Amino acid sequence: MKHLSTNNLSYLSRWLLCLACSTLFACNKYLDIVPDNVPTLDHAFSNRLEAEKYLFTCYAYLPQDDHPDKNPAFSGGDEAWTYWPMTEDFFFLDPYNIARGNQNVAQPYMNYWDGYDGESLWQGIRACNIFLENIGNVRDLQPYERDRWTAEATFLKAYFHWYLLRMYGPIPIADKNLPITASPEEVKVHRQPVDTVVSYIAGLIDAVAGSENSALPAKITSTTTELGRITRAAALAIKARVLVTAASPLFNGNSDFAGMKNKNGQPLFNPQYDATKWEKARIACKQAIDVAQAAGSKLYYFNPTVGTVDPATKIEMNIRNAVCEKWNSELIWGQTSAGAPTYWLQTYACPQLDPNVFNLNLKGKLAPPLKMAELFYTRNGVPVEEDRTWNYAARYQLRTATAKDTGIQEGYRTIGLHFEREPRFYADMAFDGSTWFMKNGNYNIQSKLEQHSGKKQSRLYSVTGYYTKKIVNWNLVYNNTSLEVEAYPWPIIRLGDLYLLYAEASNETGKPADALFYLNQLRARAGLATIEYSWSTYSAKPTKYSTQEGLRDIIRQERTIEMAFEGSRFWDLRRWKTAPQVLNQPVFGWDILQSTYEDYNRRVFLYSPRFVAPRDYFWPIRESNLQINPNLVQNTGW
Repeated sequence: MKHLSTNNLSYLSRWLLCLACSTLFACNKYLDIVPDNVPTLDHAFSNRLEAEKYLFTCYAYLPQDDHPDKNPAFSGGDEAWTYWPMTEDFFFLDPYNIARGNQNVAQPYMNYWDGYDGESLWQGIRACNIFLENIGNVRDLQPYERDRWTAEATFLKAYFHWYLLRMYGPIPIADKNLPITASPEEVKVHRQPVDTVVSYIAGLIDAVAGSENSALPAKITSTTTELGRITRAAALAIKARVLVTAASPLFNGNSDFAGMKNKNGQPLFNPQYDATKWEKARIACKQAIDVAQAAGSKLYYFNPTVGTVDPATKIEMNIRNAVCEKWNSELIWGQTSAGAPTYWLQTYACPQLDPNVFNLNLKGKLAPPLKMAELFYTRNGVPVEEDRTWNYAARYQLRTATAKDTGIQEGYRTIGLHFEREPRFYADMAFDGSTWFMKNGNYNIQSKLEQHSGKKQSRLYSVTGYYTKKIVNWNLVYNNTSLEVEAYPWPIIRLGDLYLLYAEASNETGKPADALFYLNQLRARAGLATIEYSWSTYSAKPTKYSTQEGLRDIIRQERTIEMAFEGSRFWDLRRWKTAPQVLNQPVFGWDILQSTYEDYNRRVFLYSPRFVAPRDYFWPIRESNLQINPNLVQNTGW
């Protein structure tokens, strides 16, 4: 595990001291922007080129959400499981330890407060503040560039605060640099109430994106040099996400943290429910949707440029390529990490596809558990336990696939759970007996012991028998000695996500028709009928969608399905306050050590994860920080 050492001073305190510096002498190890090791602010902002380098340094602090070992939302929850103890990648065990309930206060896992993977988000905030204080000194910068760059740095400062808020709850607000003459007491900051932090973040974004006269571009036109930079739609989409989270049960009307106060008695959580938070969130979501669509965003539909595909495959690719096609029409903000963006993610997800070829780089270890397979709807667009026409009781019994069965190899035997499911199930997940469409052909997944997609050695296999198909680009090709992976920008937020956030806020504010309108657009893209038709016709609860509580359940399942394996579920379970019920459920898979149909298709217990509420809703602050700065209070339960 890789952590920054803080020696005798907490990182946040060191960060605040660095903010007071008028030069980079105290901070230059974090700012790799000055050539020839001339660490001066005068040089960093001496001309347009150097100032732009500094702006890109601010972007460089974005966490690598496209990396499976550096984003807790991939394998820190229950969407994916893997073998344990790990026999590889031992430097990045943090998310797997979080998933198993091993978080701690001495050396917290994925500790972006003090520094994880060599970076702290407080460093990023510091860099943004330094940029904002000095960008006015650049003489050869055009006014429109200065305004745009200022808006970008302001948004990034808001985003880093948001990232910390989501992880740690109430945090200090770092809006300005402290002077070099700041006293030790001034450096010992307090955490701010959640509502104050949310208002601060939303206010920063409104200041740079709220107006039609925003300096942020409506869309990126210089596609060779600027893709991945902030647009107005991206900024407003993140604001929408922030406000939906703030309106959700974790932060709105939650008494679990009522006793959490600063040393001066200031409450850090408001336990009273506030319905206006949902209305603010709804308005923010609609504004973000309107601005994104005005800039050309629309739901992605697959349109192959060569050859033809059958209707079922086309629907499957609607879903997969909404994530994996580079800079597609649905993407609002995509992350382009340095190095090899999404390379590791794809190799962790993809199994051996070809029985005649074996490539060690295809790990196939990012394995969804059985609970994820059961989450998706039937082909009728309702939950498997609600569909009156689907044999739920026989879901673990073997069946033989025929030519009429979508997504399964004809003549192959697999369990009833894999038959007659919605297209998103076959687009998102692969299993023993499933098919896997790629640009260079259609592959058969066979993952019983010693089969080409199954376990053959001590690593590089799926511990559950399932594979995460959705996040593998269809252009991946390989042979025994080489692997070509087409990288794509990781969707920090896409239009479908915004639709779901708006639907949620609309239902909570008594506007179910608006919610259904946007939900049904996503269902249509996935080849499903409307919610009204599907529930009325097939569900054992035909009127479920007609009540706020019933539609809330539908929206949450719809969101979990549509956003599966995109890093959403980890945070959604927390903000909905359903994490204790869901994340304490046992993890099951199939008996991957068996070679026959009957033996392989036996449900096997893998692990009993542990989520302690309310403790595990937020990361702990490292205990040494509390000793250095007594004004900081620990999160509840730690």
